[in-house]
Amino acid sequence: MEMLEKLSSYMQYEFVQNALIVGVLIALCSSLLGVTLVLKRFSFIGDGLSHVAFGAMAVAGIVGLTNEMILVLPITVIAAVVLLATGQNAKIKGDASLAMLSVASLGIGYLLLNVFSSSGNVSGDVCTTLFGSTSILTLSKFDVWLCIAMSIIVILVFIFFYNRIFAVTFDETFTTATGTKASLYNLLIAVITAVIIVLAMNLVGSLLISALVIFPALSAMRVFKSFKSVVICSAAVSVICSLTGILVSILWSTPVGSTIVAIDIVVFIVFALIGRKGK
Repeated sequence: MEMLEKLSSYMQYEFVQNALIVGVLIALCSSLLGVTLVLKRFSFIGDGLSHVAFGAMAVAGIVGLTNEMILVLPITVIAAVVLLATGQNAKIKGDASLAMLSVASLGIGYLLLNVFSSSGNVSGDVCTTLFGSTSILTLSKFDVWLCIAMSIIVILVFIFFYNRIFAVTFDETFTTATGTKASLYNLLIAVITAVIIVLAMNLVGSLLISALVIFPALSAMRVFKSFKSVVICSAAVSVICSLTGILVSILWSTPVGSTIVAIDIVVFIVFALIGRKGK
């Protein structure tokens, strides 16, 4: 009862309401694309793009942008497009270029923060950005509305192009043979992924974003086999884990991102055990 009263009192604060709204939307969007990324073996692209976003965020902080999204979102989307465009035809293959861009962005971003930052607590700023310690609880109204708008776009795109995304996910060659431009929908998936990565940085931080994308999809795959069932289950798992993680972090003052990831891991283990018993 004491916990319920404490939670009820916290729910009256606007910053808690904003955190829950943004957390649910980000979790939902991440889970929708997470199934496709896992099946296409693109799981690591989320991690790479999150490091690019970290570097862009460092630059935005140095030049004094009041709204970092103005710089971070376009740069991350461009990076996603470039990584996809190079593909396997470039001299540096896709996985190598992703790793190179990821490490370079992370290293240069941290270097710039230390050399040029006017903040007296660089380590604290970096920790918040990398692990999402408290950023979800300090969202501005603009951040909330931007997240709502971008989430609606992502969800509508996924619903509208569901059949084509399904086809591209499982058989690009056959999809191309039927007259559908698989490269165009791969590009669409990359751009949406970049948008989700930027939004998710406020929830779990740049280093933990891949967990938000991957774990719900992998958990659903332990139990369900059809694409539609996996997507629906993944969305439900992701939303429940994120909500639980945010509430736990508020009640017990734990880092939001790490708490959500820990709950995702527990749920994955439970689903894995259920999947084994069902065989």
